[in-house]
Amino acid sequence: MVLSWGVLLPLGILVARFLKITLKQDWPNELDNKFWWLWHLRLQISGSVMMLIGLLLILNKPDPSTDDFIHWYLGWAVSLMGVAQIISGWMRGTKGGPTDVAEDGSMHGDHYEMTTYRKVFEYYHKFVGYSVLLLSAAAILTGMWRSNAPVWMWIGLLGWWMMLIIVFAYCQSKQMAVDTYQAIWGSNKEHPGNAMKPIGFGIRRRPENHQKKI
Repeated sequence: MVLSWGVLLPLGILVARFLKITLKQDWPNELDNKFWWLWHLRLQISGSVMMLIGLLLILNKPDPSTDDFIHWYLGWAVSLMGVAQIISGWMRGTKGGPTDVAEDGSMHGDHYEMTTYRKVFEYYHKFVGYSVLLLSAAAILTGMWRSNAPVWMWIGLLGWWMMLIIVFAYCQSKQMAVDTYQAIWGSNKEHPGNAMKPIGFGIRRRPENHQKKI
């Protein structure tokens, strides 16, 4: 669980939040950069495999004793919410738009048109994703406490988390949390989703006349 929720999955979240437009990308001339998607997918799959292994260990563990029930229930909650995140990712809806035109020439798609289905998915996936990440931290810390983890593990993990927090704060201050819709299709108002408010805290859209800062 430490490798899954302490390392791999937080990295996947950071990549998805801040690297939809990469530093060397010539946006808006270059759109729909798959870098963030590929690495988000790889990290989430790797982390999910580790999580499922942890879930199997939970299933093989006897009922919790009175002094470790908090960690036991936290582990269950994190695992079930993690599985729900995997399922929601599969159910994100269709893409559509000029980069995914149907055989009949239609650009219809849940994401491109920002249908109610897509909006519900984004609110759910983002809210649950950040919530379970915080919950997993509590599960990891209680587990380390129960197992009397060595000092080096505490220092290493807490140092790693502190570094992630610093990276998050830096990228957020540099306004790198760009809306997925705009990263894929640009800022032109002809795209229906650009008329809507971006979903998620701290998510921004770049102006149409955005110039890359060196």
